Amino acid sequence: MLEQELAKGLVVHGWPDRTWTLSRIKTLIGRRFHKNYTVQGVAVLLKRHG
Repeated sequence: MLEQELAKGLVVHGWPDRTWTLSRIKTLIGRRFHKNYTVQGVAVLLKRHG
């Protein structure tokens, strides 16, 4: 699940700092789940899941 991937942290996913951005989450979703969202779509998805 996305929550588990986010909990692993940014370094595990190839980013050197500790700041999740909508763009990075969009990239993670694409890499891990092979789904393509817009940045706005990621914002809606995150808001829906709290």
